[in-house]
Amino acid sequence: MAGSNNGRSQLDDSSEYDRKSEVQAFDDSKAGVKGLLDAGVTKLPRIFLHNQPVIEKKADSDAITKFSIPVIGLEGLGKSAAQRADVVREIKDACENWGFFQIVHHEIPSSVMEKVLEGVRHFHEQDTEVKKEFYSRDVTRKFTYNTNFDLHKAPTANWRDTLYCVMSPNPPNPKEIPEVCRDVLIKYTEYVMNLGLTLYELLSEALGLNPNHLKDMECAEGLIVGGHYYPACPEPDFTLGLSGHTDSGFLTILLQDQIGGLQVFHKNHWVDVPFLPGALIVNIADLMQLITNDKFKSVHHRVLAKNIGPRISVASLFRMHFQEGSESRLYGPIKELLSEENPPMYQETSRNEYVTYLYSKGLDGTSLLSHFKLQI
Repeated sequence: MAGSNNGRSQLDDSSEYDRKSEVQAFDDSKAGVKGLLDAGVTKLPRIFLHNQPVIEKKADSDAITKFSIPVIGLEGLGKSAAQRADVVREIKDACENWGFFQIVHHEIPSSVMEKVLEGVRHFHEQDTEVKKEFYSRDVTRKFTYNTNFDLHKAPTANWRDTLYCVMSPNPPNPKEIPEVCRDVLIKYTEYVMNLGLTLYELLSEALGLNPNHLKDMECAEGLIVGGHYYPACPEPDFTLGLSGHTDSGFLTILLQDQIGGLQVFHKNHWVDVPFLPGALIVNIADLMQLITNDKFKSVHHRVLAKNIGPRISVASLFRMHFQEGSESRLYGPIKELLSEENPPMYQETSRNEYVTYLYSKGLDGTSLLSHFKLQI
């Protein structure tokens, strides 16, 4: 299979190829990946071709038998101190060893989860002319839709369209959110914010800190919701739905549908994150690794392209954005976690510096953290 991929690359290799112009033309269409499919594309445009052999993209058969993402039930939280301590211990273990876990019994009704997936799908499946007014790369807008936030920087485009909505701390006027997904996005966000506060308490306890520690650091203040749409791909062996990356904020809560495709890099293997009815996926992001001084791990993950679809997912990213006027807040390793044996590994960074660096760098397969690492 790897050979066929190389053949496809060579076939498309041409000195005439002007990537920049092709990317710009695709961006100017404002029709997204969905628009390509609607136009009847049967071969991927060159901007989507990934170089690595296909074989690397399959989950290792070893990994399927050896590893499975931790699943943690939250139903015992209010019952007894002992049950809460068990949950905290499971979360601590997952954050230190995986950086990823699934949660069940989290109190977000399955009806709300189904409706938000439906709302995202309906937004993306509107007529292109209707969607075009929201297509933008202006990162100060509260609601936008586009293909790949880093389309003009990344070496290869991913087979995915996304709507973005900055929901906290200053949510948009509801009229700024398209009616087709407005009510359910607002409702789902309320549930996610509450769940986020619960998770931050558990994470604080897992670090041996006061339950309010992370909340008091304003880790729960910013929330951006991304509604991802991965159409069926005509040549899934030659591209990715989302290339390998780590998340940029403190914490991500992800809702995925039954199609799957998400993989986590664990102990040198790509491990599938299976669809689990009613579950949400939680993962540690770069800023959390930074403030915990590498105690909690932000790990690489990606989404495979598939010839079925669309795959829908909703990512709730806990991090500040540009327009919040919060430049003065600095984040560095938490003092209570440091000692002579465990000195700080990262410099402090402001929210704006961090987000600016994220957008200038794009998803290039490396973590943002190396930029902030101290030379020890």
